[in-house]
Amino acid sequence: MAFEKIDFFIDKETKAFRVVMDKLVCSLREAQRYIDKQRLFCEDKVVSKKSKYIKGKISLVIFKPNTKGLTPIFQTDDFAIFDKPSGLLVHPKNRNTSYSLTDEVKYLFGDKANIVHRIDKETSGLVLAAKHRDAEIFFKNSFQKKEIKKGYLALVKGKVKSEIFINKPIKINRDYSKIKIKVFIDSEGKEAKTIIKPIKYFKENDTTLVEAIPLTGRQHQIRVHLFHMKHPIVGDPIYGTDYKSASDYLDGKLSKNERIKFTGANRLMLHANWIEFFYDKIRYKIYSKEDLGFRD
Repeated sequence: MAFEKIDFFIDKETKAFRVVMDKLVCSLREAQRYIDKQRLFCEDKVVSKKSKYIKGKISLVIFKPNTKGLTPIFQTDDFAIFDKPSGLLVHPKNRNTSYSLTDEVKYLFGDKANIVHRIDKETSGLVLAAKHRDAEIFFKNSFQKKEIKKGYLALVKGKVKSEIFINKPIKINRDYSKIKIKVFIDSEGKEAKTIIKPIKYFKENDTTLVEAIPLTGRQHQIRVHLFHMKHPIVGDPIYGTDYKSASDYLDGKLSKNERIKFTGANRLMLHANWIEFFYDKIRYKIYSKEDLGFRD
């Protein structure tokens, strides 16, 4: 399992952060973050105050990575790039998540290694991980400054005849009583821009393979933009179907066969195909090695 609880006893009252530092051999900052995540317990009660004196039965919930043999397709001493399969979470959803890409990153490179961005569970393709804290800070700053470029492949419904530039602001949905989508197009939302380039049209099922290049990094940006343009991604159970089917999917009531019937596939047909960035004065552009990510 990804999370494991270890128990031990201390007889002398000690500040909470010091208990974590000594047991895990970590920095003050790391210990404080650990307590913020509610992973420290004293006599089976969560310890939330970092300077609180504690003693007696102490429990720590630690992340113990599993591995299924997934390895990076490219790496240096500072970072690694994985080709994530569809259906695999990037980060653990909660303490009951038995396996995620984070397991492989920490199994291979240690506890200080971290993934620096995320893609949806059903989206396949490239994910960038930093092997140490300095690289993590660099890449997260690069993402914030929009210095890292990414390109996706998507199979969409209908015929996309020419290149499309979508400039539609996206707003987070705060009211799930009417519709359960996470984001939607709204003039009060945040700026969101995507370039869509048609690659090949498939007449037999009226779908188009496109390249999607997001110029901003909003949640579900490519999915909601293509849905807005009446070219939803094949297999999208939220933005590519009716309200009832979307609700059934989110409630875990939509069967595999029903999903294929309503959306055209049993997974989201979206694949992170390439990533481009500069690191240590070197330009990298890495392409996925998978078969477009559209494998069952």
